[in-house]
Amino acid sequence: MIYYEKGSTETALSADDLKQGMFEALKNIGEKQKVLAIPPDYTRLPSRAGELTEYSWEYYGDKLTDILPALGTHTPMTADQISHMFGKTPGNLFRDHDWRNDVITLGTVPAEFVKEVSEGACDYPWPAQVNKLLVEGEFDLILSLGQVVPHEVVGMANYNKNIFVGTGGSEGINKSHYIGAAYGMEKMMGRADTPVRKIFNYASENFSNHLPIIYVQTVVGLNKEGELQTYGLFIGDDFSVFDKAAKLSLQVNFKMVDKPLTKVVVWLDPTEFKSTWLGNKSVYRTRMALADKGELIVLAPALVEFGEDKQIDRLIRKYGYFGTPHTLKMVKENEDLQNNLGAAAHLIHGSSEGRFSITYCPGKGEENLSQQEIESVGFKYADFDEMTAKYNPETLKEGYNTMPDGEEIFYVSNPALGLWAFKDRFEY
Repeated sequence: MIYYEKGSTETALSADDLKQGMFEALKNIGEKQKVLAIPPDYTRLPSRAGELTEYSWEYYGDKLTDILPALGTHTPMTADQISHMFGKTPGNLFRDHDWRNDVITLGTVPAEFVKEVSEGACDYPWPAQVNKLLVEGEFDLILSLGQVVPHEVVGMANYNKNIFVGTGGSEGINKSHYIGAAYGMEKMMGRADTPVRKIFNYASENFSNHLPIIYVQTVVGLNKEGELQTYGLFIGDDFSVFDKAAKLSLQVNFKMVDKPLTKVVVWLDPTEFKSTWLGNKSVYRTRMALADKGELIVLAPALVEFGEDKQIDRLIRKYGYFGTPHTLKMVKENEDLQNNLGAAAHLIHGSSEGRFSITYCPGKGEENLSQQEIESVGFKYADFDEMTAKYNPETLKEGYNTMPDGEEIFYVSNPALGLWAFKDRFEY
């Protein structure tokens, strides 16, 4: 059932519009006594989910007893991040999700189903895991808040991914990521109906339908002026609310280029991107637009680590981003990767498969990753100061730019907000 929907390619929702839409939906849902909110973490700051969570608290007051950011494998939010993203929402309501220890398994998707939907890419059972608070908290409303946008693991982010990955456990996260990588990231990005989504939907229909989950979903993108614009708000409890948001997101967040791009420059906002685990969105989201033998330059001033999780960071350092065949071979031969399939999937996602070059430009601080570290995992390295002098993020415009020497580049100010492709590499 859909409780509220508003959105189009021309819509621009203000903070007041979001608040009004949220209050209208909550009124339509009916009175509740104990509410849990599951928003994204700080890495999804542009989603507007922070404001929507704050409006939920304003509406319910003390009845909103817990807020569980959908961290997945990310590090817990700091007090400053919580204050910045969630405004006046009381900090004592926030809980940290521990993806290795705080989960329970609601049920298991059969291996036969996984094999069928992944077209034989994987044939293991998949556990539907969630944070135990969702079950043990005895809530009569669970608000899952977030942004629908193209995504490398599941095709389009959010909906039940926010539950099964955002509050999921290590086995469920690892296996779902690996299914997507083995099936093929470029066959899934920008699509709402993918093998991983089918598995999540199976779990929703069979294992979590007793949980009172309502999905609050935004569609946010950059407008023609290069400014953030909220194009839609969709609130409901079933697949139809996600489907509507996904269709709008494809119109708003997907950018088709008229020719393969020979050089793409991506800026990674230092408040959001501190690891290649997140920063490789620059690779995922532009890879279908890049020309063969093209170049991706990633300006990453706050890059201090490969993985936010220490174990994943160690695995990235050990195995590097050297392509699908190499990674699949390493998985077969090494138990540590077999036990961390999500890391293996990430190594596949972060490789260009030798088709184009990836150059990372970390900042110059003592904590930043060094040239040796960057090159050891298979990336090229370039000096941050030299590259920003040549490609200045403060003067570049979104999309095509012609430099003073006549060079043409394509600039992306935030890879998390879109998906770029050349028409021959993407089919609707």
